[in-house]
This record gives sequence, structure tokens and C-alpha cells, in this order.
Amino acid sequence: MSRHRRATAVAATAGFLALAAALDRAGQIGPGAVLLFYVVLGSMWVVGAGLRRNRLAEIDHRRHLEAATRTAERTRIARELHDVVTHHVTAMVVQAEAARYLTAAPERLDEALGAISGTGRQAITDLRHVLDLLNPGHGGELRALVEQTRRAGQPVELVEEGSGADVTVYQVAQEALTNALKYDHGAPTSVTVHYGHSSIEVRISTDGSGSSTASPGGSGRGLTGLRERVGTLGGDFSAGPRAGGGFVVTARIPVTA
Repeated sequence: MSRHRRATAVAATAGFLALAAALDRAGQIGPGAVLLFYVVLGSMWVVGAGLRRNRLAEIDHRRHLEAATRTAERTRIARELHDVVTHHVTAMVVQAEAARYLTAAPERLDEALGAISGTGRQAITDLRHVLDLLNPGHGGELRALVEQTRRAGQPVELVEEGSGADVTVYQVAQEALTNALKYDHGAPTSVTVHYGHSSIEVRISTDGSGSSTASPGGSGRGLTGLRERVGTLGGDFSAGPRAGGGFVVTARIPVTA
């Protein structure tokens, strides 16, 4: 296309020069008019070239933005899958390990197998809804998550101050309770959520009296993803050992209007 424009410009210039020479011989046009014409033509060419460059730059920027958006969306989906799968698989592994020692107690074995089955069904449900976890209404799901973790052998106390629901609260609690099952199994665990007017405060902690299970190890990706997610929302996130044993995860999540 650029070569076509140059060829057109050369042909038009040659034609104009021939016409200008003929008019000059006839005394109807002077060199000044020819010069003015080329000044105007050159200005229009520069403006057009600038507009073309801007349009190409905008197209390139939009293409890079779309690629970055797709990459970010794939990363978000991967994190959601990581959170859901890791939590439920960890709970099922812990329940299955406990069931191995209950063969002499059929009633307790049946209860343990029922808990594993329930955890598996919940995992399927969560995976089906992983793409719409950003919808509100996770208050009931948070309580269901706590109850499921209790069935996996983790004594969890849930305290909710105020009312509300937020997907990030659910995700913070899910990752923290997964770590509790892995690294402080059986230890008293507290989940406190305060729903304020301007922010939601979340705190999950264990006391260090439990044991580390043989469940699948983690890469820290879940906590890293939560820190980035909460930071993107303008909040604060921290996770680490607690003085006296155990660990604590805290998050402050701004409330959006």
C-alpha cells in the first residue's frame, strides 16, 4: 500500500509539472504558485503520515492490550482452579488418611467415607462455578467452607461481625484453611470476618498445636495470588508465622460502591 501511494504521488507530480510548464509558457502561472502548491501538498502529506502512524500505533496498542487481557484472564482462571482444587484435594487426602485407621469401627468409617464423598461433590460444584466466583453472595459458601473443613478434622470457629459477602473473603479463607489442614492439622483455628462500611477485615489463625499432614505440598502460589489480588483492590494482605506457634493470615479488603 505504501508503494502504491508513492507511485501515485510520483505520477501526480509528473502530471502537475507538465501542466505547470504548459501554463507557465502561456503566462498563466508563475513559479510562486507551483511552490505554494507543493508547500500545501507537503503539509497535507505530513499530516496524513502522522495520522497513519497514530492509527497504526493505536491498533498495535489495542492488540497488545487484548493479549495482556487474555493472559491476565488465563492467570486468574488458573488461580481460581488452584484455590478450588488444592483445598478440596487436601481435605479429601486428610479424610482418606484418617479413614485408613477406622476399619475396626464401621460406623466411623462410614462417616469418614461420607465426608470424602461430600467433599468430592463440593469440589465438582466449585469447579462448575469457578468462572462466576466473582458474583456476590458468598456468605453462605463461607459457612459451608468452614463446615467442610471441620469435617476434615480441623476445629474451626467462625465469627462474622456485621453482614455481607465478598468473593475475596471466601478465597482468603479457603487458602488459609487449606494451609491449616496441611501444616497445623487438628489445631484450633479461628476465622474472623468484620464487615465494615469502607472495608472488610479478615483474620484466620491457628495456634500451632496440630501436626503436618502427608497432603500434597504447595508452591505458595495461592498466597502470592491472594496478595496480588488484594493489592490490586487497594487492600492489605499478610501471611506468616504467629508468635507462640501456628500461623496467621490477615486481609483488609476495601468495599467498592
